[in-house]
Order: sequence, then C-alpha cells, then structure tokens
Amino acid sequence: MRATDVIAEGVRGAEPGEIPQRLCVVAVKLLPVVGASVSLRSNGMPVRLSASSEEASRLAEVQATLGDGPCFHAARMGAPVLASDLTDGPDVLRWPVFAQQATAAGVQAVYSLPLGNDAVCVGTLDLYRDTPGALHDRELRTAQLVAGVMTVALMALPRGEDNGPDGDEPWLSGLATDYDEVYQAIGMIMAQLRVGADEALARLRAHAFAHNRTALEVAREVVSHRKKFDRD
Repeated sequence: MRATDVIAEGVRGAEPGEIPQRLCVVAVKLLPVVGASVSLRSNGMPVRLSASSEEASRLAEVQATLGDGPCFHAARMGAPVLASDLTDGPDVLRWPVFAQQATAAGVQAVYSLPLGNDAVCVGTLDLYRDTPGALHDRELRTAQLVAGVMTVALMALPRGEDNGPDGDEPWLSGLATDYDEVYQAIGMIMAQLRVGADEALARLRAHAFAHNRTALEVAREVVSHRKKFDRD
C-alpha cells in the first residue's frame, strides 16, 4: 500500500482535533520508528500536542524540560534534524544530556522535522527509533510527506472566530490545555522569586531535571501549591 493510502486510511473518519494523534500513529506504521510526537512552537518551550504512545509523549516532555534536543534545532532552523545515533559520536556531543535521557528510555535515534513553510515553523514532528541508524532517502521522503500532511491538518484546525463567540482565544488553545498550567506556574514562580519569565522557566526546568521530573509535572505541583520556589 502506498504511503498516501496509509495516511488516508489512518485519518479517515477522524475529527479535526484527532488528526495529529492519528498521524503520529501512521508515522510509526510507515517508518522504522517506535514512536512519534508532534509539538507546537511556543515562547520558551515546545508544547507537546499529540503522540503515538505514552513513551513518545514522555520523550517530547524530556526535550521541553531540558530546553534542548533535535526538536529545538529543527524549529529554529526550519530544516530536518536527524540524530541517527544517540549512543556514540557527534549526536551525543551535540546533546549529551538529552542523549543520556533518550537512551535510558530505550530510544537511540531521533528524527525531527519542522512543520510549516519556508516563512514560518509552527512546530515539529519528532520520530523515535530504538536502534541507531539513518533514514534512507525514501524513508525521509515519507517522513516529510507525513510532516506536510500534519502541517495542513494543524493549519486547518479552528482559530480566531471559530474558537468562540468573541474570537479571542489563542489558536489551538483547546488542544494543548496541559500547558496552561506551565504558563500559570511560570507566572507564580515570577512572583515568588521576583524574576522575569526567562529566569522563572529556567528555574522550573532546573528543578524538574534535578528531581528526574518533567517541567509539566513540576508545574502542576506549583499551581496546586504543593511546590513553592524560595529566593536563594
């Protein structure tokens, strides 16, 4: 079956908001990968939107928590970033902490493809492989096809006046509600420490990393008043 037919079958009958997750599952079917996730580009950190599995979701959260990894570079450059071996070589030197976290989770290669066009990158499609290895030309074209369809699906989701009677809610706001807690936590940390947003996000990430947590998990503790940041 052609890749286009697999994609069409994978999204048939899906509601618009379900399509990103369906396409992550399709990517795993079409490519030599064990997981896929899609993250939106946002201020300070990527917002994980959907994933093919809990394991893939966790890897997306790891990149967001560290503030580093292939997805950050793909979003920044607007070009694919293919980390074909996180066990040895230049990819480990480029992202040493992420490589350690990924391999501990059983992932030894990550391929990150930008979503958008030449003018703007709206996010990334991240593909996770449990063995080292590069994508062959045909596999890369298939991955880019899925990324292209993902871009179209994201751009077709409700925005502006489609979001509510006042039309003032952010685009995709209803699909990434978990991250409302992250931004709320950043605001609370800013008030607790009397620092700016960048410093608050850095402190949130540092605490999460030091305690082997994700930024989202720590943010939920801050919002629920189970965790408070004290000034040094």
